[in-house]
Amino acid sequence: MRPLALVTGAAGLIGHALVADASRWAPDWEVCGVTRDDIDLTQIDQVRAFWHNHSPQLVIHCAGLTKPAHCERDPALARRLNIEVTTYLAELARKIPFVFFSTDLVFDGKKGHYVETDPVNPLNVYAETKAVAERVVLANPKHTVIRTSLTAGRSPTGGRSFVEETRQAWETGRTLTLFTDEVRCPIPVSATTRAVWELVQKGLTGLYHLAGAEAFSRWEIGQLLARHWPKLDAKMVPGSLCDYVGPARPPDLSLNCEKIQSVLSFPLPSFRDWLADGVSTGAPWSPIRLPC
Repeated sequence: MRPLALVTGAAGLIGHALVADASRWAPDWEVCGVTRDDIDLTQIDQVRAFWHNHSPQLVIHCAGLTKPAHCERDPALARRLNIEVTTYLAELARKIPFVFFSTDLVFDGKKGHYVETDPVNPLNVYAETKAVAERVVLANPKHTVIRTSLTAGRSPTGGRSFVEETRQAWETGRTLTLFTDEVRCPIPVSATTRAVWELVQKGLTGLYHLAGAEAFSRWEIGQLLARHWPKLDAKMVPGSLCDYVGPARPPDLSLNCEKIQSVLSFPLPSFRDWLADGVSTGAPWSPIRLPC
């Protein structure tokens, strides 16, 4: 009998892809993806009952409150979902591998090209909750934290990735203001899932940065998309963080991924190359399909 891996947040972009890609990258595992319809992770009795009935041998925790604006509106809920739930799951999984997804937003963006040993300095509620949860998880040497960046791909709901949000804006006629001074390292979800399953298969733990091979501003990301879907161009305007009103947005969140790259069997792709490959091949994971 294969050991059971529990993936939370299976209705989200990364969680769904981890379950879908498991047969390819982790054939030795029986993978169970759960959504909020299956288990309310804030209800300890439900979580304990599931644990008792299924006895997972691995947990990959993707669930949480991930929209910074939502976290600002309801910080109590953000702490409950991102810290308390993570703490309880990590305690249940104290004797087994536990993989937790965090964010590049734990940094303040003043430096860029961050390595795993750089000090965190979260600027908003979402990032604060993730930084606290990281410390909880890393207190156990059997556990792993993955800090990732903007993730591209197709989610079950069609609105979880930044590429899907761009498509939705185009479809509804909205104009997007894309910052020229906000830098991230977007990564395709297919690379994320392959890398995580490789870490699991190799039994590697600790803290890893996992992001795309190139850094781009939000505006540059939009321009890359517009090369393939020209009608997007008319719906995008450049902007600056100086004019933004809302939760704090760090300027340069580029991540140094040398640590994880040194243990992976494949090179982490750039968003530019992944986008071009997806469009040219017509692959089923091609990020968006817009009429041109």
